[in-house]
This record gives sequence, structure tokens and C-alpha cells, in this order.
Amino acid sequence: MKLILGIPQALLYYRYCVLWETFFKQLDIELIFSGHTTQKTMAIGSKLAVDENCLPYKIFLGHVEALRGCCDCVLIPRIDNYGYHDMMCERFLGLYDTVHNTFPDVPLLSYNVSVVDGQGEARAFMQMAKDLGYSALTGFRAYAKARKQQLEQEHRFYLQQKQRLAASDGIKILIAAQPYLAHDPLWNGRLTHILSELGATTFYSDECHRKTAVQAAKPIAPGLFWAMNKEAVGAIRMLESQVDGVILLTAYSCGPDALVNELVIRRIKDIPMIQIIIDEHQAEAGLQTRLESFIDMLNERKHLYA
Repeated sequence: MKLILGIPQALLYYRYCVLWETFFKQLDIELIFSGHTTQKTMAIGSKLAVDENCLPYKIFLGHVEALRGCCDCVLIPRIDNYGYHDMMCERFLGLYDTVHNTFPDVPLLSYNVSVVDGQGEARAFMQMAKDLGYSALTGFRAYAKARKQQLEQEHRFYLQQKQRLAASDGIKILIAAQPYLAHDPLWNGRLTHILSELGATTFYSDECHRKTAVQAAKPIAPGLFWAMNKEAVGAIRMLESQVDGVILLTAYSCGPDALVNELVIRRIKDIPMIQIIIDEHQAEAGLQTRLESFIDMLNERKHLYA
């Protein structure tokens, strides 16, 4: 009988979904998903988490709860870094332990990535395959195919966004955010719906060319070491002449975003920005008002400099 693996559709799912899905399908493992984030998911996760956790972390626990009893085990990666200057938020390092202690009855599957400690992504996936009863060679072959599919999708998104930038008229907005905020339907759906009604087209920082974005971030934040924040900062610099405004979308109590967004606001002066902080009590009316004001200002600015 096939192993049934549950994948929470939160946090790093929005960065590595193709990598994970392709890898496990190569191993003939059946996958089930927790579904899109809902108000119920968020409410359940908030009850399970301590107050100090950031909102995406609370939501993740709600997704794990949705998978409880529906699968043989749940995928919970432990990702520390991809090198000394490519660190992940420390919460990703502790994610496995948090879930294990919150759900002691739920079997977990994990892989550990810490290039600093000699455990790269390929080796981590090979070890995970061995933990599932496959050979290291089988694991490597599955990983190689999955990695290829992941890179191809990232390149497709980059090309599609580049084409949309060239073809779009009207107000263009760059959403600079962690992928799990930018693409989670609960938040992205509200944001893009309002912006679309206001005549604006949205673009995303994580759909830029990642290596180029990291290089572009260096003059602005040479000492920055959080990998995904570097990509977002670099994307702003790359696209500042192609978009009309930037939305810094962040979650309440996110430490890296709080520091980096302040740095961006102080050092990038050539493009209008607004910071939208999301929490579990976010009212759509307040969001609508702020976005309307921002778009009105961008329209006036565009008319003034036309």
C-alpha cells in the first residue's frame, strides 16, 4: 500500500511546491494537501500557537491540524541556511520541533538543510529517500528531476512576469513580500481583487530572477543575510523604473521583515511605497481605504510627470 504524505499549503510550500511534488511523485508516494488558507485555518492555528509566533507560523499550525488523521505522515522541513550569507528565518529551523511538540500524535517526515554544516539540499533529499526505504541513488535521481522542474517553473514565472510588465498599461504595483504572504489566496486574493478594481496590475518580487535580485540588493543592504529578504529588496531595485509603486506586504511580528522594510524605506527613495502589515484581525475596509489612497496618489503622480 502506498504511503500517504500530507503537505501543508503554507510557509515554504509557496516556494518549493514543485520540488516537493515532483520528488515524491518520482518515489510513487501519494500526496494530499491541506487546502488553501481560510479564516477557520487561521483561527485554529492561532489557538494552537503561542502569542509571540508570527501570523504565518500560526497559520501553518492550522494547516497541520487540517491534515491530522488524513495521512500517514506530514512533511515538515527543517531549513537553516543555504550558506553563510543565505540564512533562513530562525523559525524555519525550529518548525519541526514546534510541530512535533504541538502534535505529538502526528508522524512527521523531515529533511534538514544546512550548507554551513555540510548538509546541502541534494544530500538532504537523498537522506529523506533513505528514511522512506529507498536507496540513496533513487533519492538522488528523484531529486535531480524535481530540482530541474522547480528551476524550469521559476524561469517560466520570470518570463511571464517580464512579458506582463511590457504589455501592461495603467498603474503597475510590485508586491514585495515573502512568498507565503504574496501567494496565499487568503491575503493575495483580497489584495489583488482590490487593486484590480482600482485599475492596477500586480507583480511579485519572488517572480524576478532570483540570482540577479540578490546581486541587486547588495548596494542597498550589503550585510543582509536572510535569503528571501535579499531577493525582495533586489527585486525592488530591479523593477523600480518599470512599476509605479511598491507594496511592502508583511505579517505582524515578523522580525526580518520589520527590519528590512525599514531599511528599504530609508534607502530607496525613487519610487512610492506603502507598508501593509497583516494580522489575524485585519479588516478589509481599512485595507481598501489605504489601497485607494495609494492608487490615487500614484495616478496623480503619473499624470503630473506624464
